[in-house]
Amino acid sequence: QVQLVESGGGLVQAGGSLRLSCTASGRLGSRDAMGWFRQAPGKEREFVVGIRRNGGTTNYADSVKGRFTISRDNAKNTVYLQMNSLKPEDTAVYYCAAGPGGVAWDLWGQGTQVTVSS
Repeated sequence: QVQLVESGGGLVQAGGSLRLSCTASGRLGSRDAMGWFRQAPGKEREFVVGIRRNGGTTNYADSVKGRFTISRDNAKNTVYLQMNSLKPEDTAVYYCAAGPGGVAWDLWGQGTQVTVSS
């Protein structure tokens, strides 16, 4: 069974950067989109951004526009999230997901913690 494994989370000061990675352990098949979600303590899970196999991206969440960039390496079955100018409100567990079309997400990673200190 295909799994998604995230890495790259950690503790960073406000204004700093992190790059998250998510690698699929096998072929994703019809799950042509990969994306990132996040969930802060006490809040609902929030969609951040998605990317199709052909490189086309969804809209970014307003809260991260201009600061976060998604990219993908199909040969490595890996999606990245470059996060710059981090803010304390970016603190959350970040989840990688995959699914068909970028509108349905049915495969999830275990999550990676990102903590931004002020």
